[in-house]
Amino acid sequence: MEIMAAKPLNNIWIRRQQCPCGDWKCYIKADGDDHTANVSQTTKSEAVSSSSQDVVFTPYVGQIFKSDDEAFEHYSNFARKNGFSIRKARSTESQNLGIYRRDFVCYRSGFNQPRKKANVEHPRDRKSVRCGCDAKLYLTKEIVDGVAQWYVSQFSNVHNHELLEDDQVRLLPAYRKIQEADQERILLLSKAGFPVNRIVKVLELEKGVQPGQLPFIEKDVRNFVRTCKKTVQENDALITEKRENDLLELLEACKASEQKDEGFVYSFTTDENGRVENIAWSYGHSLQAYSFFGDVVTFDTTYRSITYNMLFGVWFGIDNYGNALFLGCVLLQDETSQSFSWALQSFVRFMRGRQPQTIVTDIDSGLRDAIASEMPNTKHVICIWQVLSKLSSWFSLPLGLQYPDFKSEFDMLCRLENVEDFEHQWNQLVARFGLGSDKHIALLLSYRASWPISYMRNFFLARTMTIEYWKLVETFMKNILSPQSSLLLFFEQVGLVCNFGNHKKEKQLYMPAKTCLPLEEHARSILTPYAFNIMQHEVMLSMQYAITEMANSSYLVRHYKKMEAECLVIWIHEDEQVHCSCKEFEHSGILCRHSIRVLVSKNFFQVPEKYFPLRWRLESSLASLDDSVIQSRANEYSQVFHALSGSLYSESFISKQRFNYVNRELKQLLEHIQKMPTVDEVAASSAPINVGEL
Repeated sequence: MEIMAAKPLNNIWIRRQQCPCGDWKCYIKADGDDHTANVSQTTKSEAVSSSSQDVVFTPYVGQIFKSDDEAFEHYSNFARKNGFSIRKARSTESQNLGIYRRDFVCYRSGFNQPRKKANVEHPRDRKSVRCGCDAKLYLTKEIVDGVAQWYVSQFSNVHNHELLEDDQVRLLPAYRKIQEADQERILLLSKAGFPVNRIVKVLELEKGVQPGQLPFIEKDVRNFVRTCKKTVQENDALITEKRENDLLELLEACKASEQKDEGFVYSFTTDENGRVENIAWSYGHSLQAYSFFGDVVTFDTTYRSITYNMLFGVWFGIDNYGNALFLGCVLLQDETSQSFSWALQSFVRFMRGRQPQTIVTDIDSGLRDAIASEMPNTKHVICIWQVLSKLSSWFSLPLGLQYPDFKSEFDMLCRLENVEDFEHQWNQLVARFGLGSDKHIALLLSYRASWPISYMRNFFLARTMTIEYWKLVETFMKNILSPQSSLLLFFEQVGLVCNFGNHKKEKQLYMPAKTCLPLEEHARSILTPYAFNIMQHEVMLSMQYAITEMANSSYLVRHYKKMEAECLVIWIHEDEQVHCSCKEFEHSGILCRHSIRVLVSKNFFQVPEKYFPLRWRLESSLASLDDSVIQSRANEYSQVFHALSGSLYSESFISKQRFNYVNRELKQLLEHIQKMPTVDEVAASSAPINVGEL
């Protein structure tokens, strides 16, 4: 097996795969990776299927090849498709022609010659696979018009042994090859302390193949690591030196950025030898964003660098348009509570001492302890998507065919709104599937105050639990984590990506009213399109609910048809306060359908100002916007289109011919408009609309 030489390595990022349960044998394969794996596996299967349909003709006597290597490759492909492998036997050489004969034979050709037994107490007695098989292909070289070519002089495809199936033939030594890219990966993982069985699992996850479907086996990896011990040591020394130099280079880049950008801040720690251990940084525009949207922060610690053996953590917020905002990042040498505490201290210092109301993280005992110590007044929430992504790794194997039922019940459990209901159904779930002694069930139970909705209804999360937000975070991370060759390039990439993301200007989409309620129009004038779209949905749904007045200015609100739990809404007239038992406003900052239903019944034409949090208002936008111009123009457009659409509606229903004509023309008009460029200059034009010209 060819061994790659030591060389400078790219900065390779992988998902953290160590399970938070603490057992090093337990690793995480996220459900998102499952999806990727399935897609990848489908693609690979199709490729294999396509490959298997490629015709490889049976060699024949007289067949001509340009070179002996071409002939060997052809015979090897033929052998693989027919359930055996080949090896090079003897070659014959002359002074004039050089090597003029090549013999290729079946891997089971000949017999093993007895060897002298080593002078050891228990010599290894290996069985030979050779059984005298006579399948062969002999090549002879000739010169034709001054050009050398090889022709098949003898060929036999008669075997005296059983030929292998496709899933077996790939395991023959001739076809088990570790490509250079995989060699590099194996060395890095070995250097990071991964045992061989874990290395194989990591490669299977990354390549999206089922267990046992790599083009090599665990034994090959073990032999490669053993053979490359010297190379590993050289790479270890290289990576250690690279890490020290690159961290110093990164520190200098931070110092230079501090001089150029007044808002740029950084912090770092060193070990007893003065080497940089941990480093964190943030930007001026991140601090500005935090001043508006620092109520909820997500701390993503999904990725770590294998090359530098460092954990990468990023703080994100969510703005009033639902975008993920970069607030700062950190590189940590380990995942201890001490390192996380330093990271949190640095972040709070960057943000001028202001701590968030809520912080959202993955499950991590060290991080939980650090948050409890450094942010005692901050609510700690475990991202439900991170929990759900681990279920397959934790329970699919022990539950087997029961896992889909378990997953379905677990999903319903997560959505329960009452703590007592959660506790009761949790115990039923554990008992039904026999998971009372399962370590992962115990882990989830120990964190239950942080991830089920029933426990977090009073926690303000500002829509950070939506799948759309986490997709934005994942996209942000992937844009940052390309395989740069140094930390300096990585630092520059972070700056580019977060600067674009935090300064992205939002298009002011016109959101038409969908009801006749003045309350909806009022909300549209205050909220961003993102927040208004959510509230508008609640306004529309509120019309499907009936209310029953109870004592003490309270109301029972229930859907007219669905058998869902009714909500209790309390109305305080003196302060114009409305409180709903669903806690949606406390959770997201958007008023719920139940509260809106009560406000409408009280003849409110405007939502009280207190129910428009500053973080969801247009006025909180980071980009400067002339909202009055936008709103007045939107109202003007609305009047025009309402008048036109009303006339079209009434005229087109007079006859079927009219309807068909209007329908056909409107479709063509819509297609034409959708192809038109969305140029800001057109939208910025303040010329009034001449209704008479339309």
